[in-house]
Amino acid sequence: MPSYDEIVDDLCAQNGHVQTGKMFGMDCFKATGKAAGGLWKDDMVFKLTDPAVRVRALAIDGAHAFDPMGGRPTKEWVVVPRAQASHWAELAEAAIA
Repeated sequence: MPSYDEIVDDLCAQNGHVQTGKMFGMDCFKATGKAAGGLWKDDMVFKLTDPAVRVRALAIDGAHAFDPMGGRPTKEWVVVPRAQASHWAELAEAAIA
């Protein structure tokens, strides 16, 4: 399974509008200057604006809405655990689309 760094390196190399950065103190990747995903603890988070993609992501075992502050889950962000890293690259592509 590819690591977060491998996925982000590939995204940046293949997409001129993608770069790395920080968000909520975590490493993230941005598409056209807007945060699209990142590494939260050992899991990867994705901003999935397409409702169908978001529903599919939330159906992955262990996935859940991103709630970095506790008590206020985000609407479009989904956490996918490291145990499900085989889904990360596909979701990262969806996040930058």
